[in-house]
Amino acid sequence: MIQSNKFIITMDGYLRLGMVNQHKHLLKPGDQCVGGGYYVFDFVTNRIVLDRESYDFGRPKWHLLDVLKVPSTYRGLQIIYKYDDGFHDDFIVSEELPIEYY
Repeated sequence: MIQSNKFIITMDGYLRLGMVNQHKHLLKPGDQCVGGGYYVFDFVTNRIVLDRESYDFGRPKWHLLDVLKVPSTYRGLQIIYKYDDGFHDDFIVSEELPIEYY
């Protein structure tokens, strides 16, 4: 199977990134997923660009989160989600949600 850069968001607010075959491979026991998609690091603009959606879990449901918990490795990077559907503006996650690093 082909692995690709995928992310999920858990109901507890954790952002998980990984090179996996399926989004479900990023889940830990007891996790509830509230969406996912794909990511790229844009080092020129210092951003993590999230986009598209998980086949199994759909687009991230940002409105369900009070805080986004992000690995401290990514501190200093702006996080943005691109809808790319012609209807929604890009969602600048790091401006719209409090970020907690762990």
